[in-house]
Amino acid sequence: MIVKNPNQRVAVLVDVQNLYYSARNLYRARVSFKNLLNLLVADRTLVRAIAYVIKAGEEKEEEFFEALNAAGFEIKEKKLQIFYGGAKKGDWDIGIAMDAIRLGHKVDSIILVSGDGDYMPVVNYLQQALGCLVEIAAFRRTANKELTTMADDFTNIEDHTSSLLFRK
Repeated sequence: MIVKNPNQRVAVLVDVQNLYYSARNLYRARVSFKNLLNLLVADRTLVRAIAYVIKAGEEKEEEFFEALNAAGFEIKEKKLQIFYGGAKKGDWDIGIAMDAIRLGHKVDSIILVSGDGDYMPVVNYLQQALGCLVEIAAFRRTANKELTTMADDFTNIEDHTSSLLFRK
Protein backbone atom coordinates (compact mmCIF):
# COMPACT_ATOMS: atom_id res chain seq x y z
CA MET A 1 0.00 0.00 0.00
CA ILE A 2 1.29 3.45 -0.86
CA VAL A 3 0.63 6.86 0.62
CA LYS A 4 -1.53 8.93 -1.70
CA ASN A 5 -1.34 12.71 -1.40
CA PRO A 6 -2.70 15.62 -3.49
CA ASN A 7 0.78 16.55 -4.73
CA GLN A 8 1.29 13.24 -6.50
CA ARG A 9 1.01 13.36 -10.29
CA VAL A 10 -0.65 10.29 -11.79
CA ALA A 11 -1.36 8.87 -15.22
CA VAL A 12 -4.11 6.28 -15.70
CA LEU A 13 -3.73 3.85 -18.61
CA VAL A 14 -6.73 1.59 -19.22
CA ASP A 15 -6.65 -1.60 -21.27
CA VAL A 16 -10.36 -1.34 -22.08
CA GLN A 17 -10.71 -4.79 -23.67
CA ASN A 18 -9.12 -6.48 -20.64
CA LEU A 19 -11.50 -4.70 -18.27
CA TYR A 20 -14.57 -5.08 -20.49
CA TYR A 21 -14.25 -8.84 -20.87
CA SER A 22 -13.40 -9.42 -17.21
CA ALA A 23 -16.51 -7.48 -16.08
CA ARG A 24 -18.68 -9.25 -18.64
CA ASN A 25 -17.42 -12.76 -17.90
CA LEU A 26 -17.31 -12.47 -14.09
CA TYR A 27 -20.38 -10.31 -13.42
CA ARG A 28 -22.30 -9.96 -16.70
CA ALA A 29 -21.85 -6.25 -16.10
CA ARG A 30 -20.15 -3.18 -17.49
CA VAL A 31 -17.65 -0.86 -15.88
CA SER A 32 -18.39 2.74 -14.90
CA PHE A 33 -15.20 4.27 -16.22
CA LYS A 34 -15.99 7.66 -14.69
CA ASN A 35 -16.30 6.14 -11.21
CA LEU A 36 -13.19 4.05 -11.81
CA LEU A 37 -11.16 7.12 -12.72
CA ASN A 38 -12.33 8.96 -9.61
CA LEU A 39 -11.50 5.99 -7.38
CA LEU A 40 -8.02 5.54 -8.81
CA VAL A 41 -6.99 9.19 -8.92
CA ALA A 42 -8.09 9.59 -5.27
CA ASP A 43 -7.77 13.41 -5.11
CA ARG A 44 -4.30 13.37 -6.64
CA THR A 45 -3.23 15.41 -9.67
CA LEU A 46 -4.29 13.68 -12.88
CA VAL A 47 -1.81 14.32 -15.67
CA ARG A 48 -3.28 11.97 -18.31
CA ALA A 49 -6.04 9.39 -18.48
CA ILE A 50 -5.90 7.25 -21.61
CA ALA A 51 -8.33 4.52 -22.65
CA TYR A 52 -6.98 2.10 -25.26
CA VAL A 53 -9.75 0.62 -27.40
CA ILE A 54 -10.07 -1.76 -30.31
CA LYS A 55 -12.30 -0.58 -33.11
CA ALA A 56 -14.20 -3.61 -34.41
CA GLY A 57 -16.96 -1.85 -36.35
CA GLU A 58 -19.66 -2.98 -33.94
CA GLU A 59 -22.96 -1.22 -33.31
CA LYS A 60 -22.86 1.43 -30.54
CA GLU A 61 -19.05 1.42 -30.54
CA GLU A 62 -18.76 5.17 -31.19
CA GLU A 63 -21.32 5.84 -28.46
CA PHE A 64 -19.15 3.88 -26.02
CA PHE A 65 -16.01 5.74 -27.10
CA GLU A 66 -17.80 9.07 -26.62
CA ALA A 67 -18.87 7.98 -23.12
CA LEU A 68 -15.25 7.15 -22.29
CA ASN A 69 -14.22 10.59 -23.50
CA ALA A 70 -16.98 12.26 -21.45
CA ALA A 71 -15.75 10.33 -18.40
CA GLY A 72 -12.39 12.09 -18.73
CA PHE A 73 -10.37 9.76 -20.94
CA GLU A 74 -8.33 10.49 -24.02
CA ILE A 75 -9.13 7.70 -26.49
CA LYS A 76 -6.52 5.79 -28.48
CA GLU A 77 -8.04 3.54 -31.12
CA LYS A 78 -6.65 0.61 -33.04
CA LYS A 79 -8.51 -1.40 -35.67
CA LEU A 80 -9.21 -5.06 -35.05
CA GLN A 81 -6.91 -7.19 -37.21
CA ILE A 82 -8.57 -10.05 -39.07
CA PHE A 83 -6.20 -12.62 -40.52
CA TYR A 84 -6.62 -15.07 -43.35
CA GLY A 85 -8.67 -17.93 -41.98
CA GLY A 86 -10.71 -15.70 -39.69
CA ALA A 87 -8.38 -15.37 -36.69
CA LYS A 88 -8.72 -11.99 -34.97
CA LYS A 89 -6.27 -9.98 -32.94
CA GLY A 90 -6.68 -6.72 -31.11
CA ASP A 91 -4.44 -5.68 -28.27
CA TRP A 92 -2.60 -2.62 -27.09
CA ASP A 93 0.12 -4.25 -24.97
CA ILE A 94 3.10 -2.61 -26.71
CA GLY A 95 1.33 0.74 -27.12
CA ILE A 96 0.38 0.89 -23.45
CA ALA A 97 3.90 -0.15 -22.41
CA MET A 98 5.47 2.56 -24.59
CA ASP A 99 3.13 5.25 -23.27
CA ALA A 100 3.86 4.12 -19.70
CA ILE A 101 7.59 4.51 -20.32
CA ARG A 102 7.14 7.93 -21.96
CA LEU A 103 4.90 9.16 -19.14
CA GLY A 104 6.99 7.60 -16.36
CA HIS A 105 9.33 10.60 -16.49
CA LYS A 106 6.46 13.06 -16.00
CA VAL A 107 4.46 11.50 -13.17
CA ASP A 108 4.97 10.04 -9.73
CA SER A 109 2.70 7.05 -10.33
CA ILE A 110 1.46 5.12 -13.35
CA ILE A 111 -1.89 3.46 -12.73
CA LEU A 112 -2.21 0.54 -15.11
CA VAL A 113 -5.75 -0.80 -15.38
CA SER A 114 -5.19 -4.36 -16.54
CA GLY A 115 -4.39 -7.69 -15.00
CA ASP A 116 -2.36 -8.86 -17.99
CA GLY A 117 0.93 -10.47 -16.93
CA ASP A 118 2.53 -9.27 -20.17
CA TYR A 119 3.00 -5.91 -18.43
CA MET A 120 5.44 -7.28 -15.82
CA PRO A 121 8.62 -6.20 -17.68
CA VAL A 122 7.36 -2.61 -18.10
CA VAL A 123 6.26 -2.46 -14.45
CA ASN A 124 9.74 -3.58 -13.42
CA TYR A 125 11.36 -0.99 -15.72
CA LEU A 126 9.19 1.87 -14.42
CA GLN A 127 10.00 0.97 -10.82
CA GLN A 128 13.69 0.19 -11.16
CA ALA A 129 14.92 2.51 -13.93
CA LEU A 130 12.60 5.48 -13.50
CA GLY A 131 11.77 5.26 -9.80
CA CYS A 132 8.10 5.54 -10.67
CA LEU A 133 5.38 3.99 -8.54
CA VAL A 134 3.18 1.54 -10.41
CA GLU A 135 -0.35 0.81 -9.31
CA ILE A 136 -2.41 -1.97 -10.82
CA ALA A 137 -6.20 -2.01 -10.92
CA ALA A 138 -7.95 -5.16 -12.09
CA PHE A 139 -10.32 -7.93 -11.16
CA ARG A 140 -8.28 -10.14 -8.83
CA ARG A 141 -9.78 -13.35 -10.26
CA THR A 142 -8.59 -12.54 -13.78
CA ALA A 143 -5.36 -10.72 -12.86
CA ASN A 144 -1.91 -12.26 -13.06
CA LYS A 145 -0.84 -12.89 -9.45
CA GLU A 146 2.81 -11.99 -10.05
CA LEU A 147 1.77 -8.67 -11.62
CA THR A 148 -0.40 -7.74 -8.64
CA THR A 149 2.38 -8.74 -6.23
CA MET A 150 5.09 -6.70 -7.94
CA ALA A 151 2.92 -3.56 -8.11
CA ASP A 152 3.42 -0.85 -5.48
CA ASP A 153 -0.34 -0.89 -4.92
CA PHE A 154 -3.21 -3.06 -6.15
CA THR A 155 -6.85 -2.04 -6.41
CA ASN A 156 -9.15 -5.03 -6.65
CA ILE A 157 -12.14 -3.87 -8.68
CA GLU A 158 -14.11 -6.73 -7.12
CA ASP A 159 -13.98 -4.84 -3.80
CA HIS A 160 -15.89 -1.94 -5.42
CA THR A 161 -18.55 -3.67 -7.51
CA SER A 162 -21.43 -1.55 -6.18
CA SER A 163 -19.83 1.69 -7.40
CA LEU A 164 -17.88 0.44 -10.43
CA LEU A 165 -20.16 -2.07 -12.13
CA PHE A 166 -23.62 -1.76 -13.66
CA ARG A 167 -25.95 -3.94 -15.66
CA LYS A 168 -27.98 -2.78 -18.63
